[in-house]
Amino acid sequence: MTVLRNIEAKIESLFEGVFGRAFRTNVQPVELARKLVKEMEDHRVISVSRLYVPNEYTLYLSPADRAQFADYEESLLSELQDYLAENARREKYVMLSAPRVLMETDPDLDVGEFGIATRMAQGPEPPPPEAPAPAVAPGATMVYKPKQPVTQAVSPEELGLEREVVTLSWDSKQQEIDKRRVVIGRSKDCDIQVADPNVSRRHAEIRQEGSAYWVVDLDSTNGTEVNGRRLKRAKLRSGDTITVGSTQVVFQRETRD
Repeated sequence: MTVLRNIEAKIESLFEGVFGRAFRTNVQPVELARKLVKEMEDHRVISVSRLYVPNEYTLYLSPADRAQFADYEESLLSELQDYLAENARREKYVMLSAPRVLMETDPDLDVGEFGIATRMAQGPEPPPPEAPAPAVAPGATMVYKPKQPVTQAVSPEELGLEREVVTLSWDSKQQEIDKRRVVIGRSKDCDIQVADPNVSRRHAEIRQEGSAYWVVDLDSTNGTEVNGRRLKRAKLRSGDTITVGSTQVVFQRETRD
């Protein structure tokens, strides 16, 4: 059992509810672990006889939050990977490879805020046999550089699953999202053009990060709201209403045959 699991129960109450949010400063490792497991649970996919979960998780942290882990980031990521693997074994989930946790810096995030993107990725191909290592003279130092595995995203069709369709609806119009970044604004160059004088020329952007979707305000004049709350960046769930200017845009995710 990892250290994270041992101390999780003791400090859980410090990060839940209004009290924890009011006094929290930097993101804590235990909170990252809990939210990673929550993302695993939220992105379960039922196949014919298996329950698949993502095997790749990317943490997006503010510059200040990531800086606090600089001295032990590699060890922290390794422990988070063990934590996810333990949860998957306990719940009998199937992953395409051992879990992998990555960490990125997102300057749009404030201290204490973080995002998690997940995806199902094929594991790396087994490396070809290598030639025997050359003899090393006494006192010489060998430098080993790890080979970076190449991962390949797996589509739902490859797993025998239904196709997911993501759409935006506004002013009796609907458009399917078929790329990773979609810009909403008044300009004719935007992917979603909104005829609203209260909307900036480039108002907000819908971003796909792994299997998750986020809305990011592009420093608009009147700001962006999600379900009535004004936010700079927010993770989207099916049915969420994004308000830009006086226009409401509904985000939907559904599966189709």
